[in-house]
Amino acid sequence: MKQMVQIPYELKQEEDGTWGAHASFPSGGAHGVGDTPEEAVADLYEAVSLIIEEFGVPPVLTIVQDVA
Repeated sequence: MKQMVQIPYELKQEEDGTWGAHASFPSGGAHGVGDTPEEAVADLYEAVSLIIEEFGVPPVLTIVQDVA
């Protein structure tokens, strides 16, 4: 069975020019690094996949609100 999981993450360029991506989980966090934003997100994807393998899918809360 496949399940889609959406994981919010932050992406920023470090002082040395590399890129870092970070996602938070109830069991901790995951980090990805790379020379480009795409490489950092791909590295983060691998880290998140390993966390899900070990700890399972994190609980997700979705809120839908009207925005003025």
